[in-house]
Amino acid sequence: MNAKRYLNLSLVYAILAMVGGVFYREFTKVLGYTARTTLGLVHTHYFMLGMVLFLLLAVVEKTFSFTTAKTGRVLAVYHVGLNLTAVMLVVRGIVQVMGITLSAAAGGAVSGIAGLGHILLGVGLVLVLLQIRSAAARDDR
Repeated sequence: MNAKRYLNLSLVYAILAMVGGVFYREFTKVLGYTARTTLGLVHTHYFMLGMVLFLLLAVVEKTFSFTTAKTGRVLAVYHVGLNLTAVMLVVRGIVQVMGITLSAAAGGAVSGIAGLGHILLGVGLVLVLLQIRSAAARDDR
């Protein structure tokens, strides 16, 4: 991967963030829902963990050239985690807005899958930070 690829990913996540924000606003407005819902978190998750992270990775790539052969696999874990988390936020939010009562098992499944998404997100982030740290250490030598 190079800086341009990171910038392209940043753009994709910016678009997903805006789509998530518009869906949240319009869906709740149409249904007259005014309470808090997890739908509002999709927008910020995609902006911060998607757009901002990949913008920063573009800058870091230009500075340290941290990308290696395994970076693609590490970032695949991150992408899966971020998107799984976002999908589960949407699922939970739609359930909240529509007033659907989930069984304990279904509610637990949604929470569990969202938890797996967060775990993958965290693992991917830590692995990428370790790659950056290693590249910075090489640069210091």
